[in-house]
Amino acid sequence: MRIGVFGGSFDPIHQGHLILAEQCREQADLDAVWFVPCAMSPHKTQGAQGTDRQRIEMIELAIAGHPAFQLARIEIDRGGVSYTVDTLKAICELHSDDELFLLLGADSLDSFDTWHEPGEICQLATPLVVNRPGAQEIDLSVFEKYVDSQRYESFCRHSIVSPLIDIQSRQIRDKVTGQQSIRYLTPRAVQKYIETQKLYCEK
Repeated sequence: MRIGVFGGSFDPIHQGHLILAEQCREQADLDAVWFVPCAMSPHKTQGAQGTDRQRIEMIELAIAGHPAFQLARIEIDRGGVSYTVDTLKAICELHSDDELFLLLGADSLDSFDTWHEPGEICQLATPLVVNRPGAQEIDLSVFEKYVDSQRYESFCRHSIVSPLIDIQSRQIRDKVTGQQSIRYLTPRAVQKYIETQKLYCEK
């Protein structure tokens, strides 16, 4: 199987996440995309506002009905700081015959050198980099020093073209706090869940 690994806080999951995942699934011919909510992001100073349970339930609502989209609780169950390399190693141990792909926004490239064991990440999974609004043309040379020329060429063949959907989870949280509409920014089921749970109503 070809498995796409999509990590993040998903606080909340939104249409931009889903469009990115679907474009990667289709263009990279993935058999599955695993949504992996983090326990604690090493790249964010503040923790998630939604609880682990709430973020998991929102993901389940958002991906319901898509046969290739799955929730993976790996990082939540492990707890602590969620390092991508540890997650990929854990998946490889259980799925040694499968090929892993790591879904990334182009903005992640600027900080990739600071990630925990970036070289090992490049050995475990092929990055699928999707551009975002306002970003320059994708430059994958950040990966070049971590892999041999053949593997780097493989990375370059896997660039993803996607509609530019500039939605951020923080934007949704701020809108909820400000009593503004979030309709169409996130799936309707997630919107209703946020309302029912009274999520993000206060900073």
